Amino acid sequence: MQSLPSKKYLLKLDWRYRCCLMCLLLLSLTACSDKRDVYLFTSFHEPATAGLRLLYSYNGYDWYDLDTVLLKPAVGTQRVMRDPSLVQGKEGTFHLVWTSSWKEDYGFGYASSTDLVHWSPQKHIVVMAHEPTTVNVWAPELYYDKEEDRFIIVWASTVPYRFDKGIEEEGNNHRLYYVTTKDFSTFTPTALFYDPGYSVIDATIVRRAPQDYVLVFKDNTRPVRALKVAFGKSPLGPWTNDSKPFTGFLTEGPSVVKLGAKWHIYYDAYQEHCYDGVNTLDFESFESLSDDIRFPAGHKHGTVLTVSRKTFNKLMRTLAIKPVKEPR
Repeated sequence: MQSLPSKKYLLKLDWRYRCCLMCLLLLSLTACSDKRDVYLFTSFHEPATAGLRLLYSYNGYDWYDLDTVLLKPAVGTQRVMRDPSLVQGKEGTFHLVWTSSWKEDYGFGYASSTDLVHWSPQKHIVVMAHEPTTVNVWAPELYYDKEEDRFIIVWASTVPYRFDKGIEEEGNNHRLYYVTTKDFSTFTPTALFYDPGYSVIDATIVRRAPQDYVLVFKDNTRPVRALKVAFGKSPLGPWTNDSKPFTGFLTEGPSVVKLGAKWHIYYDAYQEHCYDGVNTLDFESFESLSDDIRFPAGHKHGTVLTVSRKTFNKLMRTLAIKPVKEPR
């Protein structure tokens, strides 16, 4: 009659079994981690002459600086790079636009890249030459319209005496304008994008669902200087029901990304010299993220996008940068 396995033998098997399970679990977690997207945040440091920087995050809360300049500005009257806005087209190419001058400039900067390291020759895209008294072209923001397979570029300009003065000086009475393009070579004529009856800058378009869009922007009038939202049925508006401010005084440069069920809105709290944020389910009520998010010192107005882990890993290898280990 065959004897039963000893208790010691069974315990040894149980230990090996548990080790195998642990190894499989760790491998599974690693594989899942390698498949998750990474968040990138375009950035610049004052005085905006150095060029494009990037932050990265695994969770949208903890942000790390690549600590390198990826593109030095070479176009525009003043050759600065402020407010860099980056999107990835359906073919995989990254498209970048930025503020190229504070004033006395009819256009903005543009360049493209397939890997975020090697860039096309820079272009100066002129959009306000038809208005010779234009004071500025600020914060061009890119939005890829999937339904129409086109890019929408929105920016703020002041054209003195064009609109009711309100409480702002004529040289600071901004409105939002736009063009569209499919190839960044030909553009539709410049048109008015949003005129709420007061000075506005720093607009970003958010698609919630088909025929359901939100515009996040800065009310730039002196008593307010804070962020608001408006609503529309297309990425070109018309925009209605502009809200009350949902951020404090002297805040600007919103960037929006969806994390789970909530939308995160990051912004520059420039009076306090820091980056801050809120989240929202419906763009009607907002919760502060001040205690939850961490940004590197010096980070300024940019945009957030998601990239594949493969794209991120390739970027790190090309730059010979060892990324911060992802928290488990």
